[in-house]
Amino acid sequence: MANHTVAAFDLELKELQRTIAEMGGLAEKMQSDAIDALAKQDIRLAQKIIAADPTLDRLQREVEEKAILTIARRQPMAVDLRDVIATIRIANDLERVGDLVKNIAKRILAMEGQFPPQKLLAGIGNMSLMALNQFKSVIDAYTQRDAQAALAVWQRDGEIDNLYTSLFRELLTYMMEDPRNISFCTHLLFGAKNVERIGDHATNIAETVYYLVTGESLAVDRPRGDENELSVQAGQ
Repeated sequence: MANHTVAAFDLELKELQRTIAEMGGLAEKMQSDAIDALAKQDIRLAQKIIAADPTLDRLQREVEEKAILTIARRQPMAVDLRDVIATIRIANDLERVGDLVKNIAKRILAMEGQFPPQKLLAGIGNMSLMALNQFKSVIDAYTQRDAQAALAVWQRDGEIDNLYTSLFRELLTYMMEDPRNISFCTHLLFGAKNVERIGDHATNIAETVYYLVTGESLAVDRPRGDENELSVQAGQ
């Protein structure tokens, strides 16, 4: 009976991990598409991104429901319990990443017919690529149960913050120079804030992976960018 229970738990855990991998792949594809859609002002691709988000929402609910049932049935302890809890936490972060990418896609739609300078689009593109690389690294760290790789992602959190601060100031300069720039700069500003928040969720996942593997929390403050960082509330 004990062997049967262990085997059943292993199957349930593998199914949870498989769903996390599926969510990670979808969130990664959405981010990659958003980078392309922004660079090319591709309306159809932006619409495709928005249409993909409900799938992430559904998968997040599945993970949460299955994880709660697994805890109730199997009453896991120690590393097994951490593994199940980690899937809940990571699924929540992945679902939020999907929401943030969807928000970026909505900003692309709102800019239809406007033509922001390529320099600004490239700036957000570079920031988005950095966030995507952080995201890929932390999903790999989860898959491989690599605490040091997770720690490396966590330590790079401030890099995206610094890029955001620099871009924020550049966008403000454009808006002050010519009121006609205000509309597209506002959309880009909210888009950049969403990218910065994606980086924060990658850092959240890194903290979860580190705890999963080591049983210890990263209790010290996160490395941050500019202490005087300017920010805006991420828009829809």
